[in-house]
Amino acid sequence: MAKQRERGWPPDPEPLPVPVVDNHTHLDAIGDVLPEGEPVPSVAEHLARAAAAGVDRVVQVGCDLPAARWTDALLRGAPSAEHGVTARPEVVTGDDHMLGGVGRLLGAVAIHPNEAVLHGGVREVGPDGLEPDPQPRHDVPLDDAIAEIAAIARSNDRVRAIGETGMDLFRTGARGEAVQREAFRAHVALAKELGLALQIHDRDAHAEVLDVLARDGAPERTVFHCYSGDAAMARFCAEQGWYLSFAGPVTFRANDELRAALRAVPLGQVLVETDAPYLTPHPYRGRPNAPYVLPTTVRTVADVVGLPLVDVCARLAATSVAVYGAW
Repeated sequence: MAKQRERGWPPDPEPLPVPVVDNHTHLDAIGDVLPEGEPVPSVAEHLARAAAAGVDRVVQVGCDLPAARWTDALLRGAPSAEHGVTARPEVVTGDDHMLGGVGRLLGAVAIHPNEAVLHGGVREVGPDGLEPDPQPRHDVPLDDAIAEIAAIARSNDRVRAIGETGMDLFRTGARGEAVQREAFRAHVALAKELGLALQIHDRDAHAEVLDVLARDGAPERTVFHCYSGDAAMARFCAEQGWYLSFAGPVTFRANDELRAALRAVPLGQVLVETDAPYLTPHPYRGRPNAPYVLPTTVRTVADVVGLPLVDVCARLAATSVAVYGAW
């Protein structure tokens, strides 16, 4: 009889020798991948578990209107569970020195490219074959949605990045592509105006994303979230001074090309992330992801680049501060 696949949270990893930063996680969505009825850990519980594993700081990413509002509130120490967001945030306090405090959190906000399509009124099937699923939040026109993102970013000094924004041609057709391009350009302009980092979502859209950055000019600190390009593109991005963030897929057995891309980039331009609760690293694929699981990816990065784990951790932590500022 085949062994039944584990479905619960991955086990706690051996702690890292030097604390690192999860530079892209979705704490607002931590209940989305859990079976119905299973208790949803609070933000404070997730942060405490991550800190015990050597992940002592995170960048919380809110990339639709409800999640951006929730992120804004969380960073102010007064989170709200409204708007259908699935995390339990109530334990977070304003004490920056406590495990659950806002001092462990910075944020990024944006309208995700797939959200932009729906805010733009486009209802077309992309290569993924899925029918569009607009929600009441998408009744807000795209320009108004981006304006709200801009207002959040301007008013909260713990928002340190605009993202995730970019293009995703797996989920839309030609009309949606046009909407995504204009939304991406607006986010690029906002990041430059505010002097914030830019976190890019790039799925099946390498050429299109690079074209926008070439035409409009990239912000000084530009990060390719969950980098998915090849080694040649990685070298090009590194030459521009951009940063590549590696997530769980770099641990997948079939992703030799992604590991080649990691080797092609100077370590000082590498970041790590969970994209939790998604993209859980090997050998835990199919199970929920969370910031505490990041050491699995970090150890893979160290193995791929052939450097001691302690040195890799120290460099990753320093690069995170260089991109996002001090926590």
